[in-house]
Amino acid sequence: MRAVLDPNVIISALLSPTGPPARALRSWQQGRFALVASPKLLDELDRALAYPKLRTRIPAQPAAAVLDLLARGATIAPDVADPPARCADPDDDYLLALAESRRAALVSGDKHLLALRGQFPVFTAAEFLDWLDEHG
Repeated sequence: MRAVLDPNVIISALLSPTGPPARALRSWQQGRFALVASPKLLDELDRALAYPKLRTRIPAQPAAAVLDLLARGATIAPDVADPPARCADPDDDYLLALAESRRAALVSGDKHLLALRGQFPVFTAAEFLDWLDEHG
């Protein structure tokens, strides 16, 4: 099983180390699924982790460590050029295109992406963990 973790899931994992997003990240580290990322995903995560409101809760060292972990351990796929517009938030279309191009599930907490569940394999972190338990 391959999955793309939306940057909001990774940030949530850092903010709440016992919640479903953190458990999903640990599941990847335990080899339960292959993580797919892209340069744009890593850039978005890097930018978000530098926001002052997050920097007060996630210090620079853990932020850099998770970026390094993803860059070294995930399958880094090229971003899809000009992804089709399918999401109410066009800034999220690249995540759908990435997941689709790699035949991967998309794990997100974004309501715009979750609204597309009937059309794409999009899961919350908790739903994805349940899916892994049933099929993994």
